[in-house]
Amino acid sequence: MVPVATLPAAAILMGIGYWIDPVGWGGSSAWAAFFIKAGSAIIENMSVLFAVGVAYGMSKDKDGAAALSGLVGFLVVTTLCAPAAVSMIQHIPLANVPAAFGKINNQFVGILVGIISAELYNRFSHVELPKALSFFSGRRLVPILVSFVMILVAFILMYVWPVVFNGLVSFGERIQGLGSVGAGIYAFFNRLLIPVGLHHALNSVFWFDVAGINDIPKFFGGQQSIDAGTAIIGITGRYQAGFFPIMMFGLPGAALAIYQCARPENKSKVAGIMLAGAFAAFFTGITEPLEFSFMFVAPVLYFLHALLTGLSVFIAAQMHWMAGFGFSAGLVDMVLSSRNPLAVHWYMLIPQGLVFFVIYYLVFRFTIKRFNLLTPGRELAVAGDESDGYNVDMEPATTATGKAAETQALARRYISAIGGSDNLTGIDACITRLRLNVKDSTLVNESLAKNLGAQGVIRLNKESVQVIVGTRAEIIAGAMREVLAEGPVAAAKSVSQAVPTPLKAASVASEPSLRPVVVSLVSPISGEIVPLEHVPDDAFASKAVGEGVAIRPTGKLVLSPANGTLVKVFGTHHAFCLETDSGAEVIVHIGIDTVELQGRGFTSLVEEGSKVTQGQPILELDLDYLNANARSLISPVVISNMDEFGAIVAIASGVVVAGETPLMDLTAK
Repeated sequence: MVPVATLPAAAILMGIGYWIDPVGWGGSSAWAAFFIKAGSAIIENMSVLFAVGVAYGMSKDKDGAAALSGLVGFLVVTTLCAPAAVSMIQHIPLANVPAAFGKINNQFVGILVGIISAELYNRFSHVELPKALSFFSGRRLVPILVSFVMILVAFILMYVWPVVFNGLVSFGERIQGLGSVGAGIYAFFNRLLIPVGLHHALNSVFWFDVAGINDIPKFFGGQQSIDAGTAIIGITGRYQAGFFPIMMFGLPGAALAIYQCARPENKSKVAGIMLAGAFAAFFTGITEPLEFSFMFVAPVLYFLHALLTGLSVFIAAQMHWMAGFGFSAGLVDMVLSSRNPLAVHWYMLIPQGLVFFVIYYLVFRFTIKRFNLLTPGRELAVAGDESDGYNVDMEPATTATGKAAETQALARRYISAIGGSDNLTGIDACITRLRLNVKDSTLVNESLAKNLGAQGVIRLNKESVQVIVGTRAEIIAGAMREVLAEGPVAAAKSVSQAVPTPLKAASVASEPSLRPVVVSLVSPISGEIVPLEHVPDDAFASKAVGEGVAIRPTGKLVLSPANGTLVKVFGTHHAFCLETDSGAEVIVHIGIDTVELQGRGFTSLVEEGSKVTQGQPILELDLDYLNANARSLISPVVISNMDEFGAIVAIASGVVVAGETPLMDLTAK
């Protein structure tokens, strides 16, 4: 989304320019030319924006050196693969260089370079070279590495890129003979290829003279084209006309749906983005600000958009409703082409567009709600980031200053326990644990972390550590980010530096059967019982998070295991914490590492803070999606405050039924 954020500015600038001078396209007005050229400077350089933006956005610490690496890499690849360079390197005449290299400057190459640059930055930005070369250590090393790696990438592209480009051209030539159906197929792939910039190869087949179709020049030849026999009334323009209902009406309908599905706290910001994008699409046909706002965060919506575009172009071609464009399918081009003798029943594209406005609105709204897609305004808040005007991961703004200061002090001590800010490279959180990236996991002071209240420390590998801190994990993670923003934190030298707040291990009564049962839980989901030690996650298997049991789900509804208060629903809806009326803190965690699915496959049915009753539905699961995408669906159900109870007795086994089968009982301490 980093490069996409620049596109609304381009749309507004170009929209103003075309409003001032829609006839001369800026040629008759210096002011119009000023705005149009300013906006087109962004639109026409999207490939380099993606190289820089993707490299920056995917870097682990969002550092400018990553962005510089993306730019360096893009310049190396596009320079080595430019027609003149290919001619010289391969010792062939310039006229014989494949046409594909004239289109090497595209979003596909930009995204490819950005991803590679970010990966190299994440792997090598902390490498220390020998003392004689120390100036080139760390972040300075990455652009150098990228420049050499891109030589290899350019070499590969010299052989791969012409195959890709020529394949698209051949595909276009084949569907030319399919008439109206072919026009619809072309439009579908036109939209589908936009994310990587390869639509230009396809456009050159249908709009220009690569394969003899030459739809745009023939259309604007008007009567001369008719007289010359190169244009046919009702046929010429069929690769253009059906885009008008989509650009002018369909995408604004999608923008309205995205706005209405945004969180209430974000609607004012989303309204500005969507309004600018809708205006640009309707008036000028510039659709990138709208399309790029959802194509990567909700690909299913973009696929539906491509299908609907193909349908619209097919309908217009089949009905012989014709209009053409010199720039794009917006209102300006519709007006300009309306007096062209090849513009047949062009006004029928307006009612067609109104129908597509309704279709886009209903399809987008239903799909966003049904699959919980994270379109603009619905994305997850980042703990500690209050720039969006809301914060689901932090305590309310009314939290007392004393408590906030206490949390920050605890966060500072955790940073010290991790080895200080010099050792800490990334902070994330799941519902019960800090998920930390470090330079060296051996520097983590486990005993200090436990004295601070952590139930356990898990070293996944040299650069990944998880610290089990309970249901305040997100709050602590946010406070850690705030502390780091204030300045460096030194590593702890000894355990005595911390203020001890040890958690007691869960005690097991010597005679649990003689103690009264104070908490009874039913199974929250139907499925098969799995012993906790068999859960494929060290934190749960070691019982560092809490004691309990796990379930391999077969049902789609997750119910409340007892009466109580829903004290926490994680932002990605994959887990929740229930405080029962008896005081037990029950964590229900659906699957392992399902936080990485970013909410997909989960629908929350109850808001955080709600009072719930035993058997009340809390979550709905898309089991097909989760089985296909989750690392494991084994779902722990644990008690995180076992130190307040005696023991767990009568744990269920075999197959359990949600809301019916007793899962486990807790005795008094």
